[in-house]
Amino acid sequence: MQKIHFYLLILWIAFACSPPTEESPITIKIAPELQEGLSDGRLLFILSKDKEKEPRFSISDEASTAQVFGMDIENYSSGDKISLDLESFGYPMENFQDLPEGNYFMQAFIIKYETFNRSDGHTVKLAMDQGEGRRWGSTPGNIYSEPIAFDLKKGASIEITIDQEIPPVSEPEDTEFIKHIKIKSDLLSEFWGRDMYLGAHVLLPEGFEDNPNQYYPLMVFHGHFPSDFGGFRTIPPDPDLGDDDYSARFGIYGYQKIQQQEAYDFYKKWTSPDFKRFIVIEIQHANPFYDDSYAVNSENLGPYGDAITYELIPYIEEQFRGIGEGWSRFLYGGSTGGWEALAVQVFYPDEYNGAFAACPDPIDFRAYTTINLYEDENAYYQKGEFRETLRPGHRDSLGHVSAMVRDMNLKELAIGGHESRSGDQFDIWQAVYSPVGEDGYPKPIWDKKTGEIDPKVADFWRENYDLRYIMERDWNTLGPKLAGKVHIYCGDMDNYYLNNAVYLTENFLEQTQNPYYGGEVAYGDRAEHCWNGDPNLPNYMSRLRYNTMYLDKIGTRLQESAPSTFNQQNWTLTKN
Repeated sequence: MQKIHFYLLILWIAFACSPPTEESPITIKIAPELQEGLSDGRLLFILSKDKEKEPRFSISDEASTAQVFGMDIENYSSGDKISLDLESFGYPMENFQDLPEGNYFMQAFIIKYETFNRSDGHTVKLAMDQGEGRRWGSTPGNIYSEPIAFDLKKGASIEITIDQEIPPVSEPEDTEFIKHIKIKSDLLSEFWGRDMYLGAHVLLPEGFEDNPNQYYPLMVFHGHFPSDFGGFRTIPPDPDLGDDDYSARFGIYGYQKIQQQEAYDFYKKWTSPDFKRFIVIEIQHANPFYDDSYAVNSENLGPYGDAITYELIPYIEEQFRGIGEGWSRFLYGGSTGGWEALAVQVFYPDEYNGAFAACPDPIDFRAYTTINLYEDENAYYQKGEFRETLRPGHRDSLGHVSAMVRDMNLKELAIGGHESRSGDQFDIWQAVYSPVGEDGYPKPIWDKKTGEIDPKVADFWRENYDLRYIMERDWNTLGPKLAGKVHIYCGDMDNYYLNNAVYLTENFLEQTQNPYYGGEVAYGDRAEHCWNGDPNLPNYMSRLRYNTMYLDKIGTRLQESAPSTFNQQNWTLTKN
């Protein structure tokens, strides 16, 4: 975080000495040059004790989270000051009046909303992706104040000026192997009532320019918004890198060097004479709700599944000589990408030839993390006759719990309000899976404050997005199209309890007949999120090898399903 300048220290003293006022108002001023174009949005007032990070980057599910209060802004007029409503909902402390006095770093932040007049007749106000992947703290055009240190006293008046704006992102440049494309989607543009785009980073095979008559299989690597194609590096690791950088997630030092070495090793494999030749794509499909669309059609997000499968992928195959047949396309990914890989295979069974779903988001809503949406009455509490217990939301490999489902949802409520606008995990699941509510926003699966589940919404989720249920319901017609294509991998100590839904799905798959599903389900012993199927390597290594780790299984599938004209040795199809 930037150093506190002298004038901020003066403000600190001024705040501490301000005379008490009746309502303890907090006033937000906006610099004149940042007022133009601001109409609607979400004001976040954030307080933190962390001296190392800005408050906007300190909000989390962990106990060390910053404090945030959120309120909607509507029809802002230039020159207006904004008074924070002290009744605004907060996380982790709900009420402003309960904040203890003391020293804090304070920051005001405005997430700008745009108005969408959708083709379903609803008008909604949402935050639009600006090329960064729908991450509110980094969205170009969003405005904020510099962090200010102050001593909070009961009844003190506070005025803070928003005078910073997040700059535009830089677009990645094409290289010999990596190309970047962006197309307007007619399907999505019609739904949203404005031009909407899909993008992709495309990794081309060695010899692409030298062999203009060769056509290639397509590997779709699903996952969160990629700023560029990851894990591919044409030069050795930076020699100045030391072993002192620490990865808190994996508990090891020198992880940046490991990542660069793995990326360089992949390049050497990719260009070696005996390596298979194929195309890999990572898709950009950020939207007003999240950093990706979950790659399916949705009442709230629009027809992203059709747009990706029938607009984007054919365009890529035409531009870069993909074979363009269902037998030549494969899907893989982890977490969000794992759910997408399986969902796309289920919903478009003829268009793809295999899905490798690692640590997928809940694929059976009887285990929607730790919630059974069809039998539980409350998402936050397990209720008994004489007591109720909070449901855990996050754990480590030893089962130690660090966050509850309730807290994770209340954080989203403070950031985004009641309309799934936080850009976070439970809100995007709700936006993708739910029917549209009367107000045009996703109909809540549960009351965000109390956790009470709406069984009618749960029924809608089951019929349209519960992947295990849909496969079981439609196995007579889906089974012949999915046989040999479904592969699922998950650690048995997944941090988000995602293995529970995999167990239930495996129970169904192993009972399938006419045909038997003929795929694979495997678990990593004591492995956390996101174990992806390699029992011999730790996850911090295997997660860097998605583009190579399933190739043997894909090769077997191609031998079973590709036409005789397909070259099994180098995976190319020659056309004159």
